[in-house]
Amino acid sequence: MFQAPDYIESVSVILSEVLSDIGVDERIVLKRRRAALLAESMGTITSQLQDFNCTGYFFGSQSEGTTTLALNSDSDQLVCLNDCNVIQDRSDWKPNVENYLMIQDDTVSPGYCLLQHLKNDIPLPYHTVHDKYFSERKGKILIKNKVMSERAAAIYGRGIRHGPAQTLQENLG
Repeated sequence: MFQAPDYIESVSVILSEVLSDIGVDERIVLKRRRAALLAESMGTITSQLQDFNCTGYFFGSQSEGTTTLALNSDSDQLVCLNDCNVIQDRSDWKPNVENYLMIQDDTVSPGYCLLQHLKNDIPLPYHTVHDKYFSERKGKILIKNKVMSERAAAIYGRGIRHGPAQTLQENLG
């Protein structure tokens, strides 16, 4: 069984005091979390009013309340397109919606996946390449990693593409 050294408790108490002194205490953490949830709700409602069927989620140190204003921490957001069905197994395929099969193999970096577009009437892949897709060496038609960042740029009207992500250069702190 793992035994924590005796000094761990005293270090934890001192760390809590230091964090509290710089403005990271339970009250602030809860306040930041509530603010992030409110921002998520407002963003989702705004998107839906503009006929974008999507839901936004904030995560990271800003929404967790584990940063201070002086750190100028970024704000991370994940936007989910509600009219797409991203699946890990073909048994989760749904008719008459956009279905994408996640592919994770030894060619994909940890934390990422490839998406294969499936047909709307049967759970089989499309075999047509156009501007949103490319054909990889095994013959699979996959979505390009720039599609989502281009869509985000069109919605926000600004930002810098970093792989599949779109970065807005502003501090939301």
